[in-house]
Amino acid sequence: MTGEVILLTGSPGSGKTTVAALVATDAAGPAVHLTTDLYYRAIKTGFVPPYMPGAQKQNEVVVDAIVATATTYARGGYLIVVDGIIGPWFLKPFRVAAEREQLPISYVVLRPDLETTLARAQQRPDTELKDVEAITGLYDAFKELGELERHVIDTSAMDAEQTAAEVRQAVASKQFRLA
Repeated sequence: MTGEVILLTGSPGSGKTTVAALVATDAAGPAVHLTTDLYYRAIKTGFVPPYMPGAQKQNEVVVDAIVATATTYARGGYLIVVDGIIGPWFLKPFRVAAEREQLPISYVVLRPDLETTLARAQQRPDTELKDVEAITGLYDAFKELGELERHVIDTSAMDAEQTAAEVRQAVASKQFRLA
């Protein structure tokens, strides 16, 4: 039995990690919370912060590794909740894998308003990105998504549990699936 992949994305401070953990933990069957930060932190030399110029090749390699991992778990029947900054510019490898593996993939963008996002980001541990300019830039990257705008959930007024419930409902509706 093939599993399913949920790409849970948004800017830093949008609640991805907290919500992904809740969705994976409360899944009806076997589930994996796959945080993309671990793939970046695994790079010990030559690391470029992924939001900086010059990180494109590194980011492509990391996305390929994430796609391979998610696909492998899915082949094993797991629900995979991928938690990370996966903008539309990195969806092609996921779409290719979905088609090749006949794998359902949902794309869910958490997008609270900027003020809420920055406030949440400042509450994160010191090891996490807190730079206002970088967070604002990443926030802006998810601001206008064109055809993918229907994949956005405004979580400004929601807590983590409410957001997780909304994500579960969105995925169950199949309206957040990537074609």
